[in-house]
Amino acid sequence: MSKPGIKVFAPATVANVAVGFDILGFALEKPGDEIIVREGQEKGLKITEIRGAQGKLPYDIMKNTAGFAAYKLLEYLEETDRPLEMEIHKKMPFGSGLGSSAASAVGGVFAVSEFLKTGLSKYDILKFAVEGEQLASGAYHADNVAPSLLGGMTLIRDNATLDIKKLYIPHGLCAVVIYPHVEILTKDSRNILSPTIDFKSHIKQSGNLAAFVASMFTSDYDMIRKSLSDSIVEPQRAHLIPHFYSIKQIALEAGALGFSISGAGPSMFALCDSTSIAEAIAEQSMKTYFDNKIGADYYISGINHEGAICF
Repeated sequence: MSKPGIKVFAPATVANVAVGFDILGFALEKPGDEIIVREGQEKGLKITEIRGAQGKLPYDIMKNTAGFAAYKLLEYLEETDRPLEMEIHKKMPFGSGLGSSAASAVGGVFAVSEFLKTGLSKYDILKFAVEGEQLASGAYHADNVAPSLLGGMTLIRDNATLDIKKLYIPHGLCAVVIYPHVEILTKDSRNILSPTIDFKSHIKQSGNLAAFVASMFTSDYDMIRKSLSDSIVEPQRAHLIPHFYSIKQIALEAGALGFSISGAGPSMFALCDSTSIAEAIAEQSMKTYFDNKIGADYYISGINHEGAICF
């Protein structure tokens, strides 16, 4: 019989949020990953079981995002020899643009911190989760990790120092995520992006980002609708996602506040001011993919304010 341990849930996330490449993200209520940590039989942290990954994830803690994030925490605590066992239950798809690797990293480090009763805050362990997620993305950024761990919608002023501000969430704001069953890896999606942008695009995007942040704090849905538009990254990535512009048209005509790519894709998100609009978008989007013989799923969610939790 397994020894009792602690189980945590780390939610999926939507990163970039159209106007905030690498600096904005929000947490969903579902899906997410579950991580279990308990006392081990041998010295050091061991991953003993991985479910739902179809053999795609390594058991080596130095190559696994959950294991590596937890290891960096143990290294900080000078507890790398502590006998610990970890189970990873993947309950979200890979390469979906929903922060799968970030959720695993968050779940791993949060579970170990809670199991050891370190007394560290979520913000204290954030840097270890980012290091874990870096294994998968190849970049040190917290746009998925921060909301998965802390909850809400987070704005990252500076990734290097993890200077983060949580945004106010207007009442009734919700999201619908459309996930077509094609895989796009974050590293590949980043590699196609141009390293430069023109000055006019920078000015336009800066104005949209500033207006979006201000409108969140003032619950100005009209301004959210005007500002939630990506003129830099979306045009470069849209071709990777089947029927992207058809789904975007469906969303905007149904009344979405804005629509764009979730993270690196292929998932797409629409922010809405009512669940009825979100449901209409989901229904029409699923029909589009069904008619074109492409599998797809959808998630309708409020903004998850809690982030990673023990349960």
